[in-house]
Amino acid sequence: MNKKTVQDIEVKGKKVLVRVDFNVPLSSKDPKNKITVTDDTRIQAALPTLNYLLDHGAALILCSHLGRPSSPADTQFSMAPVATRLGELLARPVQTADDVVGAAVTAAAAKLQPGDVLLLENTRFHPGEKKNDAELSQQLAALADLYVNDAFGSAHRAHASTEGVARAIQARGGAAVAGFLMEKELSALGTAVSNRPHPYVAIMGGAKISDKIKLIENLLDTADKILIGGGMANTFIKAQGHETGTSLVEADALPEAERLLGLAGDRLVLPVDFVVSEKFEAEAAAETVAADRIPADKMALDIGPQSLAAFKQALRGAKMVVWNGPMGVFEFPRFAKATNQLAQLLADQVEEGTEVIIGGGDSAAAVTQAGLAAKMSHISTGGGASLELLEGKHLPGIAALDEK
Repeated sequence: MNKKTVQDIEVKGKKVLVRVDFNVPLSSKDPKNKITVTDDTRIQAALPTLNYLLDHGAALILCSHLGRPSSPADTQFSMAPVATRLGELLARPVQTADDVVGAAVTAAAAKLQPGDVLLLENTRFHPGEKKNDAELSQQLAALADLYVNDAFGSAHRAHASTEGVARAIQARGGAAVAGFLMEKELSALGTAVSNRPHPYVAIMGGAKISDKIKLIENLLDTADKILIGGGMANTFIKAQGHETGTSLVEADALPEAERLLGLAGDRLVLPVDFVVSEKFEAEAAAETVAADRIPADKMALDIGPQSLAAFKQALRGAKMVVWNGPMGVFEFPRFAKATNQLAQLLADQVEEGTEVIIGGGDSAAAVTQAGLAAKMSHISTGGGASLELLEGKHLPGIAALDEK
């Protein structure tokens, strides 16, 4: 994954198409309301790349998806509020286009001068985006001289704005390279994939085992220990023959869970106790029980203190830790204790020299909620992309970029 970056190419006087990840939370989904960006974290993450390009004399054409619109009629997903916030952060005007491609967009791009910024409309307003349509890719490529992908969170998707346009730009003789955010992701996660130090411990949580079967199987070949928490732990407990009450269990995944237990031996560390409740509610009464003693009328909503102690023991001396998925229903403070305590434990280990990588998605949200984001070695901006990379999968948006 030794890809060229913006620092490896000449950008002065060039028009640069930058695929960013501006899929940000908005204040409303009602197009009648005044819609604003409520969390600009992803916009801020793109600023180092954008400012570098602008400082080095480029004109920028930015593209991103936002939400899941079914058509351009879903104007609540327009990029206009993003352009407003981006302009504030860049301290310069940001022009907007009313479409992704077309005559008006081509004309606007042609007029750009060094230092100018044009934000295209939501790429998912165009039906060819998710189909990786060749014509859309060619039209996007015709707008610019060079292509930069700084949207790691979309790199696992072979879309027109991630893979198709990179190939089209290259076919026209232009470069297709990584931005600084993409470079940072590839550096951190690349270490976990191909150059990991040992002991290497993976922590898997979240609701479903089915989403992570391939990842766990891959980790059995690479990790020294795999710690399992969250809702997915219930399926493993059930696969061991224990009752799980009304806990979330993926019945269809039980055979796979049994198979993984057989393959893993003592490398798979399961919870030994759970915090359980009769109701899935923030203020529901809770108690801690052994993993094989979950009452018939209760559900596991967090791992218990003995489990956390066992995890702490398994993490002792680790040189690298990758964490993906919370240990419980972290949205409810009563059932977020293990997740928060694990985050603190990992933050302490970073201070002792452990490389701790947070795999995006809910894990990133949980670490941020715990106020410990700044203490982690790396927090990925792409939940799905980071998982697929750790699984050893081919990520189209990365594969398409120029090699050094």
